Amino acid sequence: MLEAAMEAGDESGVATIVKYTKAAAPESAEEVARIANEWNTARRRSAERRLRHSDFLDLVKGKIELAGYRSTGNTRNIGLNGSIGLRREGFRWRHKLRLQADYQESLGVTTRERYLAAYEPNFKIDDRGYVYGAAQFESDRFSGFDERYSLSAGLGYTPIKQPGMTLELELGPAFRQTRYTDDTSEGYVGARGSLDFHWKLSPSIHFRQNASAYVQTANSTLSSETSFSFRVLGPLSAKLSYNLQYESDPASNRESTDTTTRAGLVVDF
Repeated sequence: MLEAAMEAGDESGVATIVKYTKAAAPESAEEVARIANEWNTARRRSAERRLRHSDFLDLVKGKIELAGYRSTGNTRNIGLNGSIGLRREGFRWRHKLRLQADYQESLGVTTRERYLAAYEPNFKIDDRGYVYGAAQFESDRFSGFDERYSLSAGLGYTPIKQPGMTLELELGPAFRQTRYTDDTSEGYVGARGSLDFHWKLSPSIHFRQNASAYVQTANSTLSSETSFSFRVLGPLSAKLSYNLQYESDPASNRESTDTTTRAGLVVDF
């Protein structure tokens, strides 16, 4: 069983076998643990060599999502959403890029138009700690602003990092500039915090919770996405998600909370 788990690259399976060997076959526990430790060490060294010497594009992974949605709040409709996410995990540097667009027309009239672009570089201090930078652009005139730029930098930490489960936390100062649809603008210094929790419930089912908050003396923003993805075939997955965005002081005649429920397909590459 140990050889099969190692051949499959199943770290959690190897750990489980080592754990239960201590109770089921204590006379073999020391040898099984030694073999597993040597395998884990070899895998870490191989991964480190790959991260150090691979070309930039060799380590880029991404996903493309196309989803239908139902929204409530400042817009109440059904439409389509498209997004692309890219991630490069290097030895010292990690880069994350996300592009997203929501757009709908009804009888020739635009009823929803939201665009987002976000980029985050991370410099790894050690296996769990890192320094992050974050830049984000948003446009959502149905929420009362044409352009909103956010910049932040701070520290990140991964308190949970184990096979099948990770949790990343970030906190740092931020600056945000907003240009509203009435041509007024404002800029404030504040703070940004975020969390990214990923739980692999089974080889084909994943749960993810993302949340971020910009806190400032004027309008503060909380964004959250809760999602389940289900592997369908190869790189293709089905995804169900619930998005919430809260503005503490929205533009006049706007609601504070927008929610969006989506069902769609995701292709990993």
